[in-house]
Amino acid sequence: MKTCPYCKIEVGGDLKKCPVCQSKLSGEAEATYFPVQTTLKITSFFYKIQLFIVWAVVIAGLGADFMFDIRPWAGFDFHWSLLLAMWLVVFEFGIIRLFKRGLSSSRIMTLFVFIVLIMFCITAYYFDFFHLATDWVAPIVVMLTLVANFVLAMIDSSGNAMIYLLTNLFVGILPYIVFRFSGRDCPVTWMICLLASVILLVGAIIFKGREVASEIHRRLNM
Repeated sequence: MKTCPYCKIEVGGDLKKCPVCQSKLSGEAEATYFPVQTTLKITSFFYKIQLFIVWAVVIAGLGADFMFDIRPWAGFDFHWSLLLAMWLVVFEFGIIRLFKRGLSSSRIMTLFVFIVLIMFCITAYYFDFFHLATDWVAPIVVMLTLVANFVLAMIDSSGNAMIYLLTNLFVGILPYIVFRFSGRDCPVTWMICLLASVILLVGAIIFKGREVASEIHRRLNM
């Protein structure tokens, strides 16, 4: 067993420095107390590789766009590299970190869908299909996510999925309210989304009324 000449303590395992004062230990090393995490080192190495690739592509794209004025095809009247950078950076620092152990399925799904949907709508704005994205794609995706969150909330015994169902319900109802108060005609898809949201809200109250009331009460008291 190794000892520290300054702290006068004995240290087991094969450490080279004292865990207290960081001085060099003396004596015979013992078998390590903890296994070498080879898998973690390999995972970290590949993560660094893909992180380098992401930043290399972002920098190369910005350089090709702003410095050399390269366009993927004729008719591009905006800086495409900014969209590329947005997707890659959000994927790297947002989406990829959602898939961690310990996170609930409802949280991963809800955040993933909404992040991708927002970026899709931003991209659609520059590619001239923004109305298609906001009037058709967005409400359909919100409704599908709403149904999935409702199912997860019904089978989740811990109650952690309820907040994401309520958030999804709010997102499904809010666009209709915005259209009504702005004096604009609401697309039929958002009307259907509103009806689906109200129906599933009633279902959540019937089947999980206590959890719904508890979650709302907890959030309003924050």
